[in-house]
Parts: sequence; C-alpha cells; structure tokens
Amino acid sequence: MFTNACSKDDDNQIPDNDPPKITVTDIDGNVYNTVTIGTQTWTAENLKTTRYNDGTAIPLVTDSIGWYINTDAYCWYDNDEATYGNTYGALYNWHTVSSTKLCPTGWHAPSENEWTTLADYISGDGHTDAVGKSLKATTIWQIGEAGTDDYGFSAVPSGSRLWSGEFRNSGIIAHWWSTDEGVSEVSGYSCTIFDIGDRLYRSRTAGKSNGFSIRCIKD
Repeated sequence: MFTNACSKDDDNQIPDNDPPKITVTDIDGNVYNTVTIGTQTWTAENLKTTRYNDGTAIPLVTDSIGWYINTDAYCWYDNDEATYGNTYGALYNWHTVSSTKLCPTGWHAPSENEWTTLADYISGDGHTDAVGKSLKATTIWQIGEAGTDDYGFSAVPSGSRLWSGEFRNSGIIAHWWSTDEGVSEVSGYSCTIFDIGDRLYRSRTAGKSNGFSIRCIKD
C-alpha cells in the first residue's frame, strides 16, 4: 500500500518569487502600476485623472474651438472616454502639465532632465538606437511595429489632440509632455515614439495647446 508522505497543505506548493506589484492611486481612485528604471520610478500607464491632487477639477473641453486656450484643459481621445480612457489615459494641454498638482501626492510630471535621464539609462543599458522600441508595449501598436517593453514602461500609441481641436494618430504615435517650456513662450518640451522606428524623439517646439499624454514620476 502506497502512503503519501506529504501533508495535504504541502501539495502543489510552488514558491512565489515574483516581487509584489507597487501601485499608486490618484485622487479619482484610478490605480496605476509602477516601474523602476535605473534610479527613477515611473507610472507604467498614462494618467487618467480629471482633478488635481487638491481636489480642484481640471476643465474638460470637448469642442474644437474651445480647445485653443491658454489655460488648463483635458479631454479624452475623440471625446470617447468609454473606448479610449482606460487604455490610453487622458490628453492634457501643457498648461495643465505645468501645474505641480497634476500627479498623485508624492509624484510629479517629469521635467526635461528626467526624460533625458530615462533615455540615457536605457541607451547605456544596451539600447543605444532603440530607446523607443524598448519602451513600447508589445501589443496595441500596429502589426510589426510593437515594441519589446524591456523595462515594463508599456508605452501605448495614445495619439494627440492638435491646437485646432482635431484628434490625430491614435494607434500609431505616443506623445508625452514634460513640465519644461520649449523654444518660445507658446511651446513646451515633449517626447514622442512613432510606430515606424525605434527611437524616442524629443522636441522643444510643441505648441502648448496640443493635448498629449502624461506619465508621472516619483518624487
């Protein structure tokens, strides 16, 4: 007669060596995964908040004419939160991003230098000409143009809203703001990943009225 020497509680016990996921929650209750890359910790998803972290509402602007303003505003791609909000997050103009209260408490929108630190770390980690590809998610992008997501940043092609109010490039381009101004008083610093190509492009000429995505970085 065969006797099992293991107790019932020992059956099929497999050690769980995966570290627990660290998340952060914004004032609206949205929960974001985070990822540490080098010395920085970033949200691994685009921001979705409709309020600053002090509870103040961010103006939601849906009409095209009203979008071209010099004050803070946000929207959802194609004004369709149900379809795009959860996957792509919201689109914010630069005036919103320049606030120190956009991200959850203890976090902030990244500066130009912080984007540069991220790019330099990935480049020095063996991805000199493929920083963008290393940050891209492995899905959602067009077939053949997805990334390798080597660091868990999971960049998605959330598109943008132009100063004219037109929505463009969902599914093929990712744009993010930084808090720094650009080459003039009407421009800001931004980062972009295209579907075709492996690089992370940085620009100081994006008009402040454009609607781009936001990633938050830990203080």
